[in-house]
Amino acid sequence: MHGLYLLWWVEEKEMSPAIVAAVLAAGDLALMGLELPTGWFADRFGHRASLMAGSLVQVIGMVWCWLGEGVPGLVTASVLVALGDGFRSGADQALLYRTCLALDREGDFQRIEARAEAVALGALVVLVLLGGTIVQLAGFAIAWLAETMLCFVGFVIACAMVEPPAHPDRTGQDGAPNDSPPICHRNLAMSIMPAALLAGAASAASFLAQTTGANSPADVTVLVAALTAAEAGGSALASRLPGAALGGQVRLAAFGSILFMSAVAMPASLPLIALALGFLTGVAQPLRAAAIQRLAGDGIRARAASAASACDMAVSTIVLPLAGLWGSRRRR
Repeated sequence: MHGLYLLWWVEEKEMSPAIVAAVLAAGDLALMGLELPTGWFADRFGHRASLMAGSLVQVIGMVWCWLGEGVPGLVTASVLVALGDGFRSGADQALLYRTCLALDREGDFQRIEARAEAVALGALVVLVLLGGTIVQLAGFAIAWLAETMLCFVGFVIACAMVEPPAHPDRTGQDGAPNDSPPICHRNLAMSIMPAALLAGAASAASFLAQTTGANSPADVTVLVAALTAAEAGGSALASRLPGAALGGQVRLAAFGSILFMSAVAMPASLPLIALALGFLTGVAQPLRAAAIQRLAGDGIRARAASAASACDMAVSTIVLPLAGLWGSRRRR
């Protein structure tokens, strides 16, 4: 159902793009507020436990997306999905990085993270196409049932994971500094922003491309599959790149901003520019993940990654309602 959320709410629930954008923004706002508390939960109680909790809440959120009625129901569903995303956000990267440390393969983190993201996005392309086919042949109800079952499979996979041993932090047990450099929160913050701005531009372009014009379920399915494939291609490229310095990430964000402004000036180019922005986002995210984990201490890994996601949500909260208003005006 990943490719049909917007169509479900706009067409099946007969809600305007502006209202749908507001609902999505409410979910992003909730996720933004939940990121750091759930990141603290993951760092305190275990990244595996956080992944399990997130998948279980996600199952409930999917059921509510399916059966909820009206704006209150959709807002509740959006908040539940946000809570599930919050528990998983950051915990997955922290778990992978700690595993790499435990195996003495820290240098492989970016490559593994990027390849895993590319594979996940590639699988999502297949699932998006499959979801569209299910909707066309059997209707939305069967598609929502399949989505809920897939979320439960995620819970089972999280249960099968193993929590790696703790890695010595940047300070010893007696509070004295060890050989690791101190945590620089300023560098962490600066590493977060460029990819967040780029992801916001990609999100807005994707929303407008899906809701502008008369799109059928098949059209939306193909478009979202293409957008997801573009992001997967970017992640695959990132697996072959060296770690990017802050300047390289800033240049990616600046190029994405230019592309987005071009799409606003020439709406007919929205699908192509959305694809380009998705590709750039796919490149930027693994580079940022590696930079964050290398700067963070072992006790704040999930919170640092969650802070990056919170920044992404803050940008999305600003740009999605604006994109929805612009889309609604063009539909008049």
